[in-house]
Amino acid sequence: MIPEGFLRPERLWWLVIIPVLVLLYLVLLQWRRNRASGHTISGLAKVLPRQQAWKRHIAVAGAILSLGALNVAFAQPKAVVDVPRDRATVVIALDVSRSMLAEDVSPNRIDAAKAAAIDFVDMLPSGFNVALVRFAGSAAVVVPPTVDRAVVNAAIQNLEVAPSTAIGDGILSSLDAIAQAPSDPNHPDDPAPAAIVLLSDGSTNAGTPSKVAAEQAKKQGVPVYTIAYGTDDGYIDIGGQRQPVPVDHYELEQIAKITGGKKFSAGSSGELKQVYQSIAHAVGTVKADREITEFWAGIALLFAFVAAGAMVSLASRWP
Repeated sequence: MIPEGFLRPERLWWLVIIPVLVLLYLVLLQWRRNRASGHTISGLAKVLPRQQAWKRHIAVAGAILSLGALNVAFAQPKAVVDVPRDRATVVIALDVSRSMLAEDVSPNRIDAAKAAAIDFVDMLPSGFNVALVRFAGSAAVVVPPTVDRAVVNAAIQNLEVAPSTAIGDGILSSLDAIAQAPSDPNHPDDPAPAAIVLLSDGSTNAGTPSKVAAEQAKKQGVPVYTIAYGTDDGYIDIGGQRQPVPVDHYELEQIAKITGGKKFSAGSSGELKQVYQSIAHAVGTVKADREITEFWAGIALLFAFVAAGAMVSLASRWP
């Protein structure tokens, strides 16, 4: 784990000892070679087993590397790592427009989306508040933020399709849901972080323009993770005629870009589950500085073992 900073960077000055020791070792090694070349080999030296030079080099290298890693640990290194959030509010906004009846995803888009959304709810930490918003020609908060997973999952299962698609209204209703999240008793004035996970297969043809709604989410600091669900070959039957319902990737990409979220694509139920797993990790963790002194102390110990092993191997040649 490479350090991204140090709590005590002034202690790194001790690393200047490393090149000094390396230079000293090289000088002594050359001196020993010169000295050996100027002496004849005695009879005793001929019968004694010669020490293998590579073991001596490993012992010295291990000791020096151990010293360097120990010095890094002494400077108290830190790195940015993923830390689980204690609390958050996540709004699942599902498109229930009629195009979600397309069967390019088995058994169809809406049923596969429901199953994956329920799995996603179960992935989130138990302390997270989860809300459900549905949108078609209009949008509504189906379940306000709650920690009761059974209520959310039942509501997802009972969603029904309706005409038109109002993605912008879906975002605005999601923001309304976030405003209903209960405050933390221990930190009543500190709102929990929030995120919207929006799944759709089409483009806005009713209600508030999605760009306007995305700008509002940006002002409130709420990222929107969008999922473009379905394939370009999707269609539905209307009066016995096929009507193509390809996925609109551009609009969902713009929503994610404006709000600081991320846009995903899924063309199958398996891909959708993988997308939800990625989003669950993203909303369930936060980047934070963490001291990694123990990690570098462990590296130093490992090199020390290498050096010690090489030294023992050299010494074992003598009775």
